[in-house]
Amino acid sequence: MGSDPTTRVATAADIPVLMPLMQAAITDLLSPVLTPEQVESSRMIMGIDTQLITDGTYFVVEIDGEIAGCGGWSRRNTLYGGDHTPGRAPALLDPATEPARVRAMYTAPAFTRRGVGRAILDAAEAAARAEGFKAVELAATMGGLPLYRACGYRDVEAFTDASGGAPVPLVRMRKPL
Repeated sequence: MGSDPTTRVATAADIPVLMPLMQAAITDLLSPVLTPEQVESSRMIMGIDTQLITDGTYFVVEIDGEIAGCGGWSRRNTLYGGDHTPGRAPALLDPATEPARVRAMYTAPAFTRRGVGRAILDAAEAAARAEGFKAVELAATMGGLPLYRACGYRDVEAFTDASGGAPVPLVRMRKPL
């Protein structure tokens, strides 16, 4: 089965590996729960946010020396989306009154069900807690809902994002730290 996942802070040098990993995750892991049009639309509202890498809040998870997934958190207001996604809000959040954001989580299809998502959540939650945040929020895809619920996140509101074409269902979720 291989070794346990290890987590490290992502660097700009990881981007060439992360981009195809994200595309494979969108294609393979969302196809069972979305229409083909929604999967294509998801590419506009998901992807890498290099601000997270610059901020040092983005992680890669490795298993047996291979990048198995990525994700992180943010002290900025943007709830979801990549560099190319409209509506980004880079203003800093107030840890005393606003939740940190868990962002851009992707697991390589070959590494699902191996603890990658939990490793990312653990690292993101610990880092946000260390900066004084009392809660975290995220926008869950239909594919991510089971993991987030199992990790203590609770639904806040269901919504759709049609900025990429077909409306993509998402759920805003929150967890106290």
